[in-house]
Order: sequence, then C-alpha cells, then structure tokens
Amino acid sequence: MPQIAYLGPPGTFTEQASRALTTGFDAELVAYDAVPQALAAVRAGDVVAAGVPVENSVEGSVPVTLDSLVSGDPLVAVAETIIPITFDVLVRQGTTAAEVGTVASHPHAIAQVRGWLAENLPGARAEPAASTAAAAAAVDAGEFDAAISAPIVVEHYPSLERLATGVADVRDAITRFLLVRRPGPPPEPTGADRTSVAAVIAHEVGSLTDVLAELSLRGINLTRIESRPIRDRIGEYRFYLDFDGHVADARIGDALAALRRRCSEVRFLGSYPKADHSPSAVRPSASEQAFRASEQWLAEIRAGRLA
Repeated sequence: MPQIAYLGPPGTFTEQASRALTTGFDAELVAYDAVPQALAAVRAGDVVAAGVPVENSVEGSVPVTLDSLVSGDPLVAVAETIIPITFDVLVRQGTTAAEVGTVASHPHAIAQVRGWLAENLPGARAEPAASTAAAAAAVDAGEFDAAISAPIVVEHYPSLERLATGVADVRDAITRFLLVRRPGPPPEPTGADRTSVAAVIAHEVGSLTDVLAELSLRGINLTRIESRPIRDRIGEYRFYLDFDGHVADARIGDALAALRRRCSEVRFLGSYPKADHSPSAVRPSASEQAFRASEQWLAEIRAGRLA
C-alpha cells in the first residue's frame, strides 16, 4: 500500500488535513517528526506524497515548510485543503485548572490562544513543542501539565481528558495545508486553481515591481507574496508567490516564462485546485480565447499572410 507522510506524531491538525487531502485514495498515513523529514521522505521515494502546513490566518506562513520546499530536489503541490483551527486543552485525568503550571504546544498554536491562557490559566508557563500532538504526548508522559492540541489527539491518548474545548482567540482561524509529491503532470485545470512559485529576484532598483508587472499585465490575480532570506547569501531574498490560475492556462504559462527570464531562479511549486473552489476572475484581454487569437494573428504575420 502506498504511504503518505505528515507532520506527526499522530493527532496533529496535519493528520486531520492529510486525511482530507487523501480522501478516496487508498494509502497509509505515516507520521514524521518534522516537516523537513516528511519532505525528505518524498524526495527519497520512501513515500508518494506528504501533507504539510503552509499558512495560518493568524500567524502567517509556516517558515519551515517554505524553506523545505526549496531545499533539495524539486517538489510540487497537487492539492490543498483548509482546516478550521480550534484547540482542546488536554490534561492527565483528574488534573484541575488550578494544578496546571505548564502548558505545551507548537509555537503557532500557543500564539493563537495567548488571550485564553491569560484569562483562564494565568499562572501557567507556555512551553514550545514540535507539534500539538507532541505536546499531548509530553503531557501523557508527565513532562508538562497541559497541552494545547487538535481535537483528534484524544483518539491516540485515551489517558488524557479535556480541560477545555473550542479554545481559540480568533474564532475564524484557519490553516492551509498542501499535498506535495515529486514532479509529474499537474492536476487538470478546473477553472478554480492556484499556482505557486518561489523566485529569486535581482537585487536592483525596481526588480520586484518588474516581476509583479508581469502578472498584472496578464490580468493575473496575486493572492500571496512573502519573502524569506536565502540562508547562505546575506541580503538576498526568495519571494514566494501564489496567484490564481493553472500552468496550463495561456496567461499563466506566459507569465511563468517571463518570470524565468527576469529572475535568477524560479522554482515552480505546483498548480492545484483551490480549497474554496472560488473561480479565477479573468478579464477578456487575458482569456484563453484572446491568447489564441493573438497567437494566430502573429503566426499569420510571420507566414507573410498579413500586412
């Protein structure tokens, strides 16, 4: 049976997301301790794909995922899903709120419940953990008093009980997850797709404006842009771009070719259906029909059939 990696241990939001990403696909989910390890397993061929978190509506992007996607052999995203994020506070059976001196979780999770902690467990010290499920495991082992965890984690740690449920400072918080595999033909375009790339832009005046103009001129809607430092080149940055459309679309292919000409490095990170299925708005001058008509017109000129 094929295996799909995810950020473990069992009981994380990433496990929940990976279940959603692989619905209808007969595969075994395998937990890895960290995102880089999960993606390394994909690159090595030990698993066919990996489910990884990429962006949170409260805390922003997940830097380790962005960095790992561009470190090593190419990988591409083929699907995304969005999971609403609320947490359970888990303790060992019989533990009361007054007895909680330490609360462990992933730093992103702690950041999303700071207000709740200040109001309900004001004397507790927040401690970082590799994941929300790792925090639950540590509580189960007696290392901490409480864990901020995904609701599904109690399936794996029956000795823990809920001190509180539905915990979140921002009620509509969501996290976006990607299903990533080795390069291959992308999913077929649906008309509601997203394309992701990572580009290293020349360190020159106006270079970022020039890159963004390549998208704007083709009527492409940019939905996310973020920079991350290139670790071994001080002062240089890699820009992560998400925009509406599919690599099979004429306007997207044309823009990607233009980015490749302008940038010292472009890594294609995938074209895949958007989780919310919102259609890409395309102005008439950037439609497939407009591109085909203009290409035919140019071909006629080159063939000498038009003045």
